[in-house]
Amino acid sequence: MANKSTFKVSKMDCHSEEQMIRMKLEGDEAIGQLDFDIPNRQLTVYHTGEASAVENSINELNLDATLLTTEEAELTSAAAQPAAERKLLWIVLLINFGFFLLEIVTGFISKSMGLVADSLDMLADAVVYGMALFAVGGAASRKKSIAKISGYMQLGLAILGFGEVIRRFLGYEVTPVFQTMVIVSFLALLGNAISLYILQKSKSKEAHMQASVIFTSNDVIANIGVIIAGLLVYLTSSNLPDLIIGAIVFLLVARGAFRIIKLSR
Repeated sequence: MANKSTFKVSKMDCHSEEQMIRMKLEGDEAIGQLDFDIPNRQLTVYHTGEASAVENSINELNLDATLLTTEEAELTSAAAQPAAERKLLWIVLLINFGFFLLEIVTGFISKSMGLVADSLDMLADAVVYGMALFAVGGAASRKKSIAKISGYMQLGLAILGFGEVIRRFLGYEVTPVFQTMVIVSFLALLGNAISLYILQKSKSKEAHMQASVIFTSNDVIANIGVIIAGLLVYLTSSNLPDLIIGAIVFLLVARGAFRIIKLSR
């Protein structure tokens, strides 16, 4: 027999927090199984020993975890990730990486920091999906190595991008080509809409699939922001709307990088 403890994890709202918890707990011999319910911010842990020890481990991640219930239960074997779900995640990964390449190239050509920043947001999502797929069934040490490399790479890109925003704000750049901003962002919006449709069509209740829906929904919002910035560039003949949107998205990318870096600790 094992103990089944359910926790309310108030700050668990996406795939990054799920991976943080997995890497923190999966190496513990007392942990048998983890079941995530991201929409309700709940985590069920099958374990031996005291529930307080599990709660303390989770709270080391500063995710505001609270123990709800503990009871004795049979430890069930974790279900393997269905091949169909893996295929969907691969599709979403490739869409994100493809639009990363498109947006970063056209962003530099059109001199739009909004497109460059959005491209890094796409890359961040592709990294998280790839990290999850590559590390399935792997050792915790491999997961941590992947997280560390990808997190610092993403943070470095965000810092360079934000520095470029400051440089352009000081007047060292011309107004971006708004047509390219709007057209490419609209294509990226279509790509994310297709990804969202694919993920929602699966009707999966698994945590990683629902987290993917959350990520893609956020990307849609970022795409719309760049489109609006492009229209404002046209109306104002100024690069300020592009720089403001670029700075905001770069900050979001940096925030995601810090989350990923936490996975390596």
